[in-house]
Amino acid sequence: MNDTTMTVVGNLVDEPRLRVTKNGHSVANFRVASTSRRYDSEAGKWIDNATLFVTVTCWRSLAENVIGSLHKGQPVVVSGRYYMREYTVEEATRTAYELEANAVGHDLTRGIAEFRKVSRQPVVSRVELDSEGIPLDESDHYLDLADDDLAELHASADAEPALAG
Repeated sequence: MNDTTMTVVGNLVDEPRLRVTKNGHSVANFRVASTSRRYDSEAGKWIDNATLFVTVTCWRSLAENVIGSLHKGQPVVVSGRYYMREYTVEEATRTAYELEANAVGHDLTRGIAEFRKVSRQPVVSRVELDSEGIPLDESDHYLDLADDDLAELHASADAEPALAG
């Protein structure tokens, strides 16, 4: 995959905001400001370059953990996929750049943090069983097969395999 990945070290500009999609997935957004510095030997001091502001999006459990861990002003390290999104406002096309995070943490060069593992309820799914207690083959519900293919699939499944003696 040819994703553009990026790591940003900076400070949170605002409090992370949590929302839930129509499908029930958690998504958190926040912005990070990163200002690089260089030493000016002629002036004998450090000089700040322009500040880069990056919008960060986190999904699912990462989003929930970010909400419980990060606050405005804290130093962070964010790594993920950097991409461009185009949208239209009042018939004008605009461009936004966003970092979809796959890892977020406090910048430990500037402080200490304590890790606490989070336990979430497992997702429970129901599996239909046949009379022998074996899970049923439900593939005809999700495979895009024509009716002829389904009949052939069921006929081959019903045939007894030949056993070598």
